[in-house]
Amino acid sequence: MVDFLMNLDGNILLFLQENVRNPVMTPILRLITTLGNGGAIWIVLAVLLLCLPRTRKVGCMAAAALIGTLLINNMILKNLVARVRPYEVIEGLTYIVRRPVDFSFPSGHAGCSFAVACIMFRRLPGKYGIPALILAMLIALSRLYVGVHYPSDVLFGVISGIVISYGAEAIVNRLWRMRYIEKAEESPRPDQEEE
Repeated sequence: MVDFLMNLDGNILLFLQENVRNPVMTPILRLITTLGNGGAIWIVLAVLLLCLPRTRKVGCMAAAALIGTLLINNMILKNLVARVRPYEVIEGLTYIVRRPVDFSFPSGHAGCSFAVACIMFRRLPGKYGIPALILAMLIALSRLYVGVHYPSDVLFGVISGIVISYGAEAIVNRLWRMRYIEKAEESPRPDQEEE
């Protein structure tokens, strides 16, 4: 079963390389995949959300999700699983972006993209949440197109990002309520105010 899945992973990448890569899509998908390098686009969006009072809570959730994916996916799982990149194993597969220096599983691009995009999708109006989710999907799929991740890396990155988004949302909600309760306890009640 494991061999079958590994072969399927490799065959999908070779199919994409031989039948989908083309001179029109390549520069577009290279640009899209670059937006996810180091979580760059999602960090920018989280900072913008933090700067606006109306979206500050969502910005905190996005920042917590980014920290969560960094710790869980990039620092723990990548080093624990230590899966080599597909172009090092699959004969004939080439990568068309700068060579990544870390391990392959799970996809950090997919993880942080879905962690932030899912929070934006759940917490912001559709005109912001839907484009964020579409961008996350494009970044995740671009990792297959450029040949640096197995499909299972990306799939697990997506799943972990979604799970981490719920965890970050719950943690920030709890901290936000605690902060609100503390402020309410500190401010005097109307019947205690001096006349």
